[in-house]
Amino acid sequence: MDDPKNAKEYVSVINEMFEKIPFNNVLGLKVESLGPGDVKTVFEMRDELVGNYKRRILHGGVISSALDITGGLSAVMSIQEKMHGETMETRIERSFKISTLDLRVDFLRPGFGKRFVVTAHPLRTGNRIAVIRIELHNDQDELIAVGTGSFFFAK
Repeated sequence: MDDPKNAKEYVSVINEMFEKIPFNNVLGLKVESLGPGDVKTVFEMRDELVGNYKRRILHGGVISSALDITGGLSAVMSIQEKMHGETMETRIERSFKISTLDLRVDFLRPGFGKRFVVTAHPLRTGNRIAVIRIELHNDQDELIAVGTGSFFFAK
């Protein structure tokens, strides 16, 4: 961002918006770090997130959702680099106009774990579309799933 004070304020606003989304709270997803290059979210395993009750593994829909949400957050952060000179209000308003165009998820191993970390970074960000790479690791640092998402920004 142009001004470090504005960058700090923007990150604060985006984090506050993230916390207000009810579904993020259902998943227990929390922002651990936010930046234009990398985003990291975390969540704890709970009974409500189990997909296979005999094996006690994370539900595939939870995995897909966590990848989608974190990827979208990474897209929101990466598009800011394209908005030099825009007001804070314009930047925030544009952040609300994001939608997922496509999400591909590869499930690599069962979702065993007590805590999960989702990381995302942009592969390419244009003026309207960002392509993001996302990974989900468990508390043993095992790679559980990877995803690639395309996110669209309306003007």
